[in-house]
Amino acid sequence: MEWQSGEVSSPESHNVPTTFCPEPAEEYWAQVAVETTAGERSAWSEPARFVTGLGGMGWRARYITAETPACPEVSKGTCVRGTFTVDGEVRCAWMFTSALGVYTPWMNGQRVGSDLLAPGWTSYHKHALYQTNDVTALLRQGENAVGGMLAAGWYKGLMGFLGVRNNYGTRTAFLCQIVIRYADGRCQIEGSGPDWMGSDSPVIFAEIYDGERYDARLERSDWCLPGTSSTGWRAVEIVRGDMDVLTAQPGCRVRCERVLPAIRLFTTPEGDRVVDFGQNLTGWPAFAVRGRTGMACGLRCFETLDAQGNVYTANLRSAKQELWYTCASNGEVEFHPEFTYYGFRYLHLLSWPEDAKAEDFSAWVVHSDLQPVGEFECSEPLVNQLHHNILWGMKGNFLDVPTDCPQRNERMGWTGDAQIFCQTAACLMDVYPFYRKWLADVRADQTPEGGVPHVVPDIITGQEKVQDDWLLSQGTHSAAGWADAIVICTWTLYVNYGDRQILEENYAAMRAWIEFMRVHSVGNIWNYRLQFGDWVALDAAEGSYFGATPNDLTCTAYYAYSTALFAQIARILGREADAETYERLYDGIVRDFRKAFFTPAGDMTVQTQTAHILALQFNLAPPEHRSRTAQALARLLARENGHLVTGFMGTTFFPQVLAENGFVEEAYELLLKEDFPSWLYQVKQGATTVWEHWDGMRPDGTMWSPDMNSFNHYAYGAVGEWLYRGVLGLQADADAPGYRHAILRPRMSRKMRFARGAIDTTCGRLALGWAWEDDGVRIRAEVPANARATLELDGLRCAEETDGVAFVHGEQGLCAELGSGSYEFFCR
Repeated sequence: MEWQSGEVSSPESHNVPTTFCPEPAEEYWAQVAVETTAGERSAWSEPARFVTGLGGMGWRARYITAETPACPEVSKGTCVRGTFTVDGEVRCAWMFTSALGVYTPWMNGQRVGSDLLAPGWTSYHKHALYQTNDVTALLRQGENAVGGMLAAGWYKGLMGFLGVRNNYGTRTAFLCQIVIRYADGRCQIEGSGPDWMGSDSPVIFAEIYDGERYDARLERSDWCLPGTSSTGWRAVEIVRGDMDVLTAQPGCRVRCERVLPAIRLFTTPEGDRVVDFGQNLTGWPAFAVRGRTGMACGLRCFETLDAQGNVYTANLRSAKQELWYTCASNGEVEFHPEFTYYGFRYLHLLSWPEDAKAEDFSAWVVHSDLQPVGEFECSEPLVNQLHHNILWGMKGNFLDVPTDCPQRNERMGWTGDAQIFCQTAACLMDVYPFYRKWLADVRADQTPEGGVPHVVPDIITGQEKVQDDWLLSQGTHSAAGWADAIVICTWTLYVNYGDRQILEENYAAMRAWIEFMRVHSVGNIWNYRLQFGDWVALDAAEGSYFGATPNDLTCTAYYAYSTALFAQIARILGREADAETYERLYDGIVRDFRKAFFTPAGDMTVQTQTAHILALQFNLAPPEHRSRTAQALARLLARENGHLVTGFMGTTFFPQVLAENGFVEEAYELLLKEDFPSWLYQVKQGATTVWEHWDGMRPDGTMWSPDMNSFNHYAYGAVGEWLYRGVLGLQADADAPGYRHAILRPRMSRKMRFARGAIDTTCGRLALGWAWEDDGVRIRAEVPANARATLELDGLRCAEETDGVAFVHGEQGLCAELGSGSYEFFCR
C-alpha cells in the first residue's frame, strides 16, 4: 500500500497527525522532505521502517501454560512449543508475543529478538503489552518449530516489601501469534493453542528479588527444532487472559545497553572473593567458568563494601540476589541469567573454582531502551561525576517502570520518585514513550473516586492490612507529591515534547485526581490519611522518616500546583468551562494557603527550608512578600551553614528557587558543597549512582539503618534539572512546547569557570555553553531548525561581540531573540 500526504504547509515539524490508515501486521517505510519559507528544499530522508500491530486482525492465539494448578508457590521455569508448516515464498513474517510472567521467544532453535524481561510490568488485568519481531529470515520451507521459555517475573513472583506473591495470577502462560505474508498474496496465521506441548526448563528457580538457578544438565538443545521427540513433554492448558487489554508496545523495550568488564577480583579482609565492576548498575552478571560435571557455581550481587572493606548485604533486606549455575560437563562454559535482574557493583563468589580471574566476569547493563539526549560538562570534576551518577541512577531504575531502587525486596514504581525526577529524566533521555506507557498504568490503577496509588503498578492495595504493615495500613493511595504524578508528569511530557495527545489521554484521570483533593479538603486545606510529606528530610524528628514541614502545608501546596496546571491544560484543549472552574478553585486554594501559612507581616508560619521552597516554587507566596520569603529561605540555609536539610519535596527545587529569586551564588554554594549533607559528599565517598539517604554511608564508614538504605535511588538526582535548566539555562517554553521556542537563561557564577551542554529536542539540538574570561564571559549557543529562542543574560550589561544579533537591555540584564543557527557572543 502506498500513501502520499502531498505538500503540507505548516510550521510544525513534529507531532504532525496523518490520515494514513495502514493494514494490520504489515511492514511500511516512510520518507519526508522539507521546504523552507525561502524555497530551499531538502533531499528525501532515509526510509524509516515500521510495522503495524495486530489491530483489527485480532488474536486467534490463546495463552497457554505448562504449569499445573498446583504450581502457585513454584518459581521454576517452563518451556512451551508448537509447530507449523510453510509452503511458499515468504514476503514477510511477524511474530506477536506476550506472556503472563516473563518470557523469551524462540523459533527453529534460535532466540527471537533482543527484548529482555518481556513483556515487562504492567497492571496486567487492565493493561498488557505484546511485542513484535520480524521472523522472516528464521522461517524454513516445510515444518517450523516455535516456542517460549517462561518464568514467574512480576506476574506471579514474590513482589513488594509486603512479601506477597501471585499478585496477578498463579500460573505463567505464553501467547504467540505468527502472521506470514506470502509473495503470492496469501496470509497465514499460526498461534499458540491446545495442540502445543510443555515441559520444565533448565531454569529451576527464577525470581525478581532472589535471582536465578540454572541446571545445564537439564538442557535440551533441540527443544525448539522441528522433529523433536515428544518424550518428556506434556500437554499444555489454556489459561484465561483478557485479549482486550493487550496493546502493542511501540518502543522503549528493555535491552542490554552495554557490557562492562570487571576491573578487579580481590579477597576481602574476611577472606571472601569479590569481583568489582567499578560502577553500581542494574542488569546481569555474566561469566565464563571452567567447571566439571555437576559442579555448582554460585555468586551474590551486592552494592557496597563496609568500612573494613568486607561484603555488605544488610541493605538488601530479604532479597538474595543470587545466581547459581550447575555445570553439565567438564570444560569452559559462558552464561548469564535471563529471568531476573540485579542491582550491584560487586559479586561475592559463594562457590567458585579457585582459578577464577577478573576477566572471566562481565556485567550486562540492562534497562529500558532510552535514546540519550542530554550532554553536560563543567569545570568542576565532582559535578561532572554527579551528572554521571544521576544518569546511571536513572538507567538503573528505568527498567520498564520507574522503580525506586533496583536491589532490595522493593523495586516498585513509587509515584513520588517518578514525579520528582521527570524533568531531569527528559533532559537526559527521550522518556516520552517510557512515561506514557507508565501513565497508562497510573490510569488503570486509579481508584474509582480518583485517588492515585503510592506505587504503580499497584500491588499493595488490598494487602496492607493482611500483612499488618505499620506504614501502608494508614493508606495506600493519594499522597501529595506522589499522586500528583498524574498531572505533573503529564504536563512535563507535554512541555518537553509538545504532543497534545498526552494531555487528552490523561485528562479524565487528572480531573478525577483534582476532584478527589477538592472533596477531601476542608476550607481548601488538603490532607488525607497517609502522607509522606518531605520524605526522609534531615529536619525530621530523631528516628522518623517524616520531615518537619507539616502535611497541611505540603498537601495544600501540591493541591494548588496541580490545580493550576490542570486549569492550564483545560485551556490548551479548549475545555473552557473546566478551565474557568479550576482557575476559580486555584484562586481559592492560593487565598486560603496564604491565610493559613503567612502572617500579615509576610512571614511564613512554618520555618522550614521546604515550606519556603514550595511557597516560592509554586507561586504561593503573596507577591508583595515574595522577596521577604526568599530572604527568609536564604537565612534558613545560612543557619545550616549553607547545607540543605530538605527531603524529597524540598530538595527537588532548592537550587532553582534560590537562583530564580536573586540568590545565584547561594545556589552554587549549595550545589558545590562537599561535606555532609550534600550531593558532592556522596561523590567524594565514591558513589557512582545517587543514594537514597544523604548519609547512606557516614564519614566514619557506618551505614544508615539497613531497612531502607539504597545506594542507587534516583530521586535526589532531580538536581540534574538545575544543571540543565539553571546552570546551562536550557528551558522549554510552555506556550510553544517541544522547544519550538526555548528560553536560554543560564545562571552563571564565577564559582565555575565554564559550563556547556545540550539537549537533543524534538526540533533538534539545543545547546549553550559559557566560559569566563578575564574581563567577561564568552557564550556559545545553538538553536535547532524551525525553532527560536530568547536569550536572557542576567547581570550582564554590555555585549561586545554580538554575532549580528541585536541585544537589548532588560530588567535583569541583556536580552536577545535568536533564530535557528549557531552563535558566539562576548559580554561583560
